[in-house]
Amino acid sequence: MQTGLIHTKNKLDESLLFKISRFKEKIKKTSPHKHDDYYELIFLSEGEGFHWIETEKYMISAPEFYFLKPGQLHYWQFTSIPKGYVILFRADFFDNLKETDIINLYRRLTDKFRVPVPDNYNPEAILNELLKEYSEPSAYSSHIIHGYLRALFAKILQLAEIQSQENNVPISVYEKFQDLLVKECPRLHKVNDFAGLLNTTPQNLNTVCRKHSGKSASEHITFQLLLEAKRYILHTENTINEIAYTLSFNDPSNFVKFFRKHENLTPVQFREKYFQ
Repeated sequence: MQTGLIHTKNKLDESLLFKISRFKEKIKKTSPHKHDDYYELIFLSEGEGFHWIETEKYMISAPEFYFLKPGQLHYWQFTSIPKGYVILFRADFFDNLKETDIINLYRRLTDKFRVPVPDNYNPEAILNELLKEYSEPSAYSSHIIHGYLRALFAKILQLAEIQSQENNVPISVYEKFQDLLVKECPRLHKVNDFAGLLNTTPQNLNTVCRKHSGKSASEHITFQLLLEAKRYILHTENTINEIAYTLSFNDPSNFVKFFRKHENLTPVQFREKYFQ
């Protein structure tokens, strides 16, 4: 995790109890920070990179939800332009006597840091309606917003429970490989290395990967390695040579060739593209 002071950001004015906006569609260098006195529900429809929540590092795999409670440490390291929505709300936004159901829903969400969204569900319609009612308020907007939030919280909990049930089945070689990619890449670059850790053959690992994703194990490793490379290029001041060695390339020129082959840009050009 990055070092330095931990800042507290307040994106919700003291006069507000609720706010919804589109996620900023830009890449910027971020640092660990907290939010005071409000909850944050994020939906990412697009984006690649990493999201740290406390000590956990999540590889962004949009579409997905993230739910952060007051005082929780987090920060982003995007490697592609993100898209989505951000909902901020204080506990006082809900009536403790009349809205116990919705309060119980969001309290149950506090241990669901990350919830993937399946292909058969698209939350953008309800989020668009929430944004419309917030941006163009009418006499009934408060009722509509509270109703949509109740439905949204319940749906996220339902998705989380389905995911939890699915996770109770034995972990497959493919799932173990995905976990190892996050933990061991960029230290390891070769299919042989990952196959050895999984007690299988490179041929079987490739077969398993193609069956689950249509991509070879090597393609998965390349994607993860590029993700790590973009992270260091965009979110550190390290030189390209330093990044190459951090990513376990023996020669910086090999790293430049690797990056240019897959991105059609050199690492320097990629950095300049976002930070001119």
